[in-house]
Amino acid sequence: MDGAPQLILASTSRYRRELLERLRLPFAVMAPQVDEAAAPDEAPAALAQRLALAKARDVAAREPQATVIGSDQVAELDGRALGKPGSHERATQQLRAMRGRAVRFHTAVAVVRACDGFERQQTVTVTVRFRQLGDDEIERYLRLEQPYDCAGSAKCETLGIVLAEAIESDDPTALVGLPLIRTSAMLRAAGLDPLGTP
Repeated sequence: MDGAPQLILASTSRYRRELLERLRLPFAVMAPQVDEAAAPDEAPAALAQRLALAKARDVAAREPQATVIGSDQVAELDGRALGKPGSHERATQQLRAMRGRAVRFHTAVAVVRACDGFERQQTVTVTVRFRQLGDDEIERYLRLEQPYDCAGSAKCETLGIVLAEAIESDDPTALVGLPLIRTSAMLRAAGLDPLGTP
């Protein structure tokens, strides 16, 4: 369509939108129409990779001239995916299971442009080692932050950082939902350089 943006974020996540704004590239947001249910026996990292690519491809099919970013994050504990809790009770269960443990957050990002077949994808895994949290700490945190829309029930970019003992990553914004180091590299390959000539 005329006047269509050059860059589209295939996500309704405000966290991803706020992260992408840091690159100072103009972009639009479009909701992907993708079934996010896991396939039988699908590994958490594979689920994140499949969904990120599916989201980008879905929006790129509707806007073939645009460069489209799709992303997905899946938290993993003991080989099982931890989804968004959606409720206080589920978040309490998740944080109790995670205390004193290392949880892996797999964040996949895909950049797709349908008109010329450009397609790149990468996955960043962040390991978060959680403290041995008391039930009272978990309850206070959840009441204060209400992170019910976050995989693993913790917002490490805000108050949730106090739940962690250590965070290991080579692309730290991946934990929030969009690995900006990898994303900016793929955008440069697609011809969209945040530091390029305007």
